[in-house]
Amino acid sequence: MAGIFKAYDIRGIYPAEINEEIVYKVAQAYTKLFNPKGKIVVGMDVRLSSPKLKENVIKGFTDAGINMVDIGIVSTEMFYFTVGNYKYHGGILITASHNPKEYNGLKLVKKGVEPIHAENGIKDIENMINENNYEIKNKTRGEAEKKDVLDDFCNFAAKFLEKNDKKYKILYNPNFGFEGEVIKRFVEINNLNWELIGLNDTPDGNFPKGRPDPFIPENRTEFVARVKETSADFGVAWDADGDRVFFCADGGHFIESYHINHLLIKSILKGKPGEKIVYDPRYTWALIDAANEMKAIPILERVGHSYIKDRMRKENAIFSGESSGHTYFRDFWYSDTGLLPLLFLINILNHENKKLSELILPIIEKYPISGEINFKVQDPDKKIEEIENKYKEGKLSKLDGISIEYPNWRFGVRKSNTEPILRLNVEAKTKQSMEQKRDEIIDIIKE
Repeated sequence: MAGIFKAYDIRGIYPAEINEEIVYKVAQAYTKLFNPKGKIVVGMDVRLSSPKLKENVIKGFTDAGINMVDIGIVSTEMFYFTVGNYKYHGGILITASHNPKEYNGLKLVKKGVEPIHAENGIKDIENMINENNYEIKNKTRGEAEKKDVLDDFCNFAAKFLEKNDKKYKILYNPNFGFEGEVIKRFVEINNLNWELIGLNDTPDGNFPKGRPDPFIPENRTEFVARVKETSADFGVAWDADGDRVFFCADGGHFIESYHINHLLIKSILKGKPGEKIVYDPRYTWALIDAANEMKAIPILERVGHSYIKDRMRKENAIFSGESSGHTYFRDFWYSDTGLLPLLFLINILNHENKKLSELILPIIEKYPISGEINFKVQDPDKKIEEIENKYKEGKLSKLDGISIEYPNWRFGVRKSNTEPILRLNVEAKTKQSMEQKRDEIIDIIKE
């Protein structure tokens, strides 16, 4: 069990690290810690181990006298929607997000879709289980009801799409997760004039093409090639649980989330001066510039969906977009969603009456970045200290790892919250400068 209680979720290899016994205890500890007064939601991703884990989460809650709402196989955004829209008192989603098929895990929220992370519950739950102080029984056993929320979610999401009858050819790649079912149903019930071309679009918990994560470069090749081959207007891809979204412009130009977020910020903030957006330290200049242009207030927060959500709530921020593909909206319970960014992008294309490539390529050229580069190192803390000393004349931030900024370039190095690796991100005023500094830091890390 050691090591599965992460910064903002619970995650490990099934069944060696996470299994039916452990998730039962988590559900019991959740009840004892938070004492929910109403129904709790449980859902799951498409992983082969998810049904057994879900069954035992439900048992843990119902043994404690809690009534459950079982929403079956869903995307993460559907889970958040269910807890928030119907005002349920919290929930657990069985998912390991973008991790390989042998993994599984739990995402936990309280009432109002408030995230539960290491600092407000996950470590408490771990300690309760370790101390054998988790158990809670009730003479009146709770009941579990089933609820299909897909159509309700699609109808809710439709309010973010402006009316239009323009035809779009969209290549979509859910990486064998459930988000493909979401977009197909959304198009169907809203009678949209979109031609959908599927790639890896049949839900399959075996993930036959490997780790279901479009963020890693090796998983982009097929996606980009298919956008180009099909002459699609653009492509959209999600990880297995659908909470991270990525785009590819017409002609096969993969778009880093950083650059698409520049577009989204300018669109969302139009006519709304004084609003706040939250951004993370991996890449910053394009987001700050977009916010300043729209007379908004940019607020820096450390990497991680729970930290971003907490800060958005505190600041009442309208939007946040992480470089990892998580995209958050105040009007979606400050939570991340895979479908809404697509709808906002469609709105932008309608307004601008341009191809996505025409809108995004100037942004990519203006804000060159390295893309996230990952390294396995024996002593991450020592390596970070070495890099900090090398660049000590720059402006330093230790909000999340280290970020060091100069007038014409900046970079960040941080340890992963979920994996034993060091992550590097570099941005600069020119591509040449970015590449030079990127290679310089890589050499230091590899020494």
